[in-house]
Parts: sequence; C-alpha cells; structure tokens
Amino acid sequence: MKHFKQILLLITAGFFIWSCGSSSINNTVKEEPVVIANDSLEYEITIIDIGFNRFLNSVAQPGGYYSQQYLESRNRIFVTNWNIRARNPMKFNNNIYENIIDYQSNIDYGYEVNYKLFNYFMFAQQKYKMRLGAGFSGRIR
Repeated sequence: MKHFKQILLLITAGFFIWSCGSSSINNTVKEEPVVIANDSLEYEITIIDIGFNRFLNSVAQPGGYYSQQYLESRNRIFVTNWNIRARNPMKFNNNIYENIIDYQSNIDYGYEVNYKLFNYFMFAQQKYKMRLGAGFSGRIR
C-alpha cells in the first residue's frame, strides 16, 4: 500500500490577522487546530480556521448521523469543486483555496476522516458564503 501524508493548512496570514484583529484583547479565545487523520494510511489534514472547532462541537450533526457512504459521495463532489477553485487563483480567492486536497475515491479513509472533512466543507460554505456542491447546502442543527 502506498503511504502518503498530507498536511493541509486552510488559513492564511491575512485571515489569521483579520480574525485576531476582530476580537477584543480581553476576550481572546485560542482555538486548537482540528486534525483529521487516519494513522493506518498515514493520512493527516490539519485545519486551522477560526470557528471550525466550535462549529464541529456545537453546530455539526453528531457522528453517526450520516453514513460513511453518504459522506464519501459528498466529499468527492466538494473536493472536486474545491480543487478546481484552488487551481484557478486568478478566478477564485487564493486566500481561501490555498491548497489542493488529495482525496482519492479508491481509498477508504474511514468514518472520522470523512466526517470531519465533510463538516469542514459545511463550515467553509457558511463562513465564506460559497457553494461547493450543486444545490447542496447540507443539514445542520
């Protein structure tokens, strides 16, 4: 089995500075990055995007709500559209679409990877007011 490791940082200095600058000094909340990993595949994505941790813990549907098959099919669509935008920085904001996501449909990443990746796309669509899936906005609490 071919082993690979990918670290995907979904934040830029501009977004980081903007996020830090928008909160008051006395009300600074440090948010830990969300790591999406499958150790057996040596696959890892690190998401550093202010608000995603909160979204995952309070807005996203709980684990088990969606089937793995459903998450995989949605992630294939989301990743395809994300990568199209990441490859076209003149047309799309390269501060948002910084990196290509190496998501291969023939690899079983497991439920947790698919669940967190799916929820990142749900979060990003809300935060950045974008649509990555034709007619699909997902169901949140």
